[in-house]
Amino acid sequence: MEKYIDFDKWHRKMLKDPEFKKAYDDLEPEFAVIRAIIEKRIKDGLTQKQLAKKIGIKQPIISRLESGTYNPSLKFLKKIAKALDAKLVVTLK
Repeated sequence: MEKYIDFDKWHRKMLKDPEFKKAYDDLEPEFAVIRAIIEKRIKDGLTQKQLAKKIGIKQPIISRLESGTYNPSLKFLKKIAKALDAKLVVTLK
C-alpha cells in the first residue's frame, strides 16, 4: 500500500469527481491570483516580509493572502502589483 501519494496524481484523480471539480473550478480565479503573486515574488527574490515592507503592511497579511485565507480588495492587489513591478489586469469573460 502506498503511504504517500504524489500531489499531481491526487489532483488528477480528484478532478474526476464532479463535485470536487466544480468546487475547484469555482475557486480557480482566486488560485490564479495567488499563484501569480507567489511566482512573481519568488522570481524577484523577495520574501513575504520584504514584500510586506514594500507595501507598508505586516508579513502575516502576505502569508494569509498567499494561503488563500485573505480576500484582498482590488486596491490592495494594485499595491501588490506595484510592489512587484507588475501590472494588474482584470477581465470578465
